[in-house]
Amino acid sequence: VQLQASGGGLVQAGGSLRLSCTDSGHSIRRSVMAWFRQAPGLEREFVAGISWGGGTTEYSDSVKGRFTISRDNAENTMYLQMNNLKPEDTAAYYCAASPFTIVRRTSNEYRFWGQGTQVTVSS
Repeated sequence: VQLQASGGGLVQAGGSLRLSCTDSGHSIRRSVMAWFRQAPGLEREFVAGISWGGGTTEYSDSVKGRFTISRDNAENTMYLQMNNLKPEDTAAYYCAASPFTIVRRTSNEYRFWGQGTQVTVSS
């Protein structure tokens, strides 16, 4: 598994971005995948996770109703559609994967990580 995150940028509050995470190792199909984020001086926190088949999704309370996680196993890619962005969403966003059977919310349980992609929301 070799994860590559992309799609970050600078956006005004209320705007939208879509993050992508592609596995160039072509082996994510049996992995739970998730997005985490980390703001300066804070711990890495769970944002959203999705089961390997895509049938189960979980979200943190802070993004529920605004963000949507999805995946396309044929394209070895996971997405995070972020709508109605707020300044408090500003962080480096990381994708992660691990061969779990259920979505987990603890970052140190994930085996594979992509590099971060920066999301900055201006007020």
